Amino acid sequence: MKTLVLASTSPFRKSILSKLNLAFECAKPDIDETAGVNETPQALVERLAGEKARAVAGQFPDALIIGSDQVAVCDGQILGKPHTFENGVKQLSQFSDKAVIFYTGLALYNSSTGQTQTQVVPFTVHFNALSQEEIANYLNAEQPYNCAGSFKSEGLGICLFKKLEGEDPNTLIGLPLIKLVAMLKAQGLDVLASQLKS
Repeated sequence: MKTLVLASTSPFRKSILSKLNLAFECAKPDIDETAGVNETPQALVERLAGEKARAVAGQFPDALIIGSDQVAVCDGQILGKPHTFENGVKQLSQFSDKAVIFYTGLALYNSSTGQTQTQVVPFTVHFNALSQEEIANYLNAEQPYNCAGSFKSEGLGICLFKKLEGEDPNTLIGLPLIKLVAMLKAQGLDVLASQLKS
């Protein structure tokens, strides 16, 4: 069986991929994540997911390599990771009482054939009307400064939401498993059948 590689060092993506109960390796892709001029959020995450997967291919000549990238879009503006408390306050204040779309790009690259499958999976988060006190309390409690959108939906971030809309809750955390399982199957890796062999 081919080596399965996650082209990411994100603990969140690693945790999601672990749900499939498959052996995999992690590798850090070193790429420039700057958006192109007039590049749409969908095109950006699809391109970066593919670039991340191909960036580590030199280390794994016979592997299925998973790349993923995510951005949040609010009021037509692309938002990434906040990195600081102040930026987190700005992002969550902007999201208050609004719907924010998260686009997650997913790529599966077969390093022995050079074939890449890609998908962009949207997920919409409807936020409550948030007071400055609620925002500060949340950020101080969870410190989600390395998460697109300034929250962790798998943690206390759930307190910020009115409603979640999407086909796969894993998408919001950064790895759309439903689409990934289908991509792996197209490459001859049946997740359920491989449970019997492990």
